[in-house]
Amino acid sequence: MKAVSAVTIKKELQHQSQEELIVLCLRLSRFKKENKELLTYLLFESEHEEGYIQTIKAYMDNEFEVINRDSYFYIRKSIRKILRNVKKYVRYSQKKETEAELLIYFCGKLKAFSPTIKRSTQLLNMYNRQLLLAKKTISGLHEDLQYDYNLILENL
Repeated sequence: MKAVSAVTIKKELQHQSQEELIVLCLRLSRFKKENKELLTYLLFESEHEEGYIQTIKAYMDNEFEVINRDSYFYIRKSIRKILRNVKKYVRYSQKKETEAELLIYFCGKLKAFSPTIKRSTQLLNMYNRQLLLAKKTISGLHEDLQYDYNLILENL
């Protein structure tokens, strides 16, 4: 089965009643965890972006604490998992301010991580890539926010 375009889906959804739309959303949420997470964000957390950011920061804090530090292999694997989830949460929000703040926080956690990331080329490259991505994201923000975030970036 081939999926139709988003425009076609939008046109078809406009012809549905509210009851049918609710049923479709609930059915969609059953298939993938990401669909359910996105619906949760849109319904409950999109109005409170600051709380959403704090929730993700708490998630990062918790995940950085439970990383297996026996070898750099396990450290890299865990940090890639954290970054993958953070990027997923940023996609839900689609706000540049949220992306910049979370990337800066991730870079700060990674820099302060013990054992140091300087002994692993892959971790250092990951840190540098996320720092560049944060700078690129910040350059698209309002000038006042750019100044505030650039001050934080200088410390990293």
